[in-house]
Amino acid sequence: MSGEPPLIHHARRAFLALGALAIGAPALRAQPAFDHGYAAWTALLRRHVVALRGGQASQVRYAGFAADRAALKAVLESMSAVTEGAFAGFSRSQQQAFLINAYNAFTVELILTRYPDLASIKDLGRLFETPWKPRWVPLLGGKVSLDDIEHEMLRRRGRYDDPRVHFGVNCASIGCPALREEAFTAERLDAQLDEQALRFMSDRTRNRYNPQRSRLEVSKIFDWFGEDFRLGHRGIPSLPAFLARYADVLADAPADRERIRAQQAGIAFLDYDWKLNDVRG
Repeated sequence: MSGEPPLIHHARRAFLALGALAIGAPALRAQPAFDHGYAAWTALLRRHVVALRGGQASQVRYAGFAADRAALKAVLESMSAVTEGAFAGFSRSQQQAFLINAYNAFTVELILTRYPDLASIKDLGRLFETPWKPRWVPLLGGKVSLDDIEHEMLRRRGRYDDPRVHFGVNCASIGCPALREEAFTAERLDAQLDEQALRFMSDRTRNRYNPQRSRLEVSKIFDWFGEDFRLGHRGIPSLPAFLARYADVLADAPADRERIRAQQAGIAFLDYDWKLNDVRG
């Protein structure tokens, strides 16, 4: 032991210990908290999404996204940095919002890999493989496909069981519900999905009652994913029961609306428009 007085000796040791901690601080520093407000993604959406017919549909300025590719890449990297463990610690609404936003942001990135030389997202597919199948999206510590995000995560039975996801995810096509002009956030998720559903159901080009044929003519989405509307979400046991909630926007005549509410209208499914939802179109 040195000849230093005890008080000075202990103070010097404490100072050296603090210095050692400071040297190692960069390695120990916690990663920045994930932004559940999605400010950067919202900023891009507000710049490059064009709402149509009061928000019933939207078009996307993919050329604008291409010019902002660095900002988009930063958004994607922030999503890819979320680990599986961190995601497990998110609330249910935070998880849903994260997955919907990730699906939409990586879909934009997928379009940009070929833009402007494509007329439809389907042009990005391969023989015997749709563009939603390849596992190229770095997410939750692995590589997943867009189908994995939608079908294995968002639509997985017993996980969220929320059919409104179909009004939140956007497949870059005219037939798809609008790409929302802001990010989805946990605090407002219910209200945002409700509004997305109302906007889509109000669009007579994709959902309507045909009085000449006495039937509902609705998006092919309800044919492909009809089972999701039979899961009892908010007490809704069937597709006719879901459509009944939108009688006022699906038809004009009171008698037609009553027929829809009584679930007495036939249902037909419209062809889906796969053309790219680009502003150019």
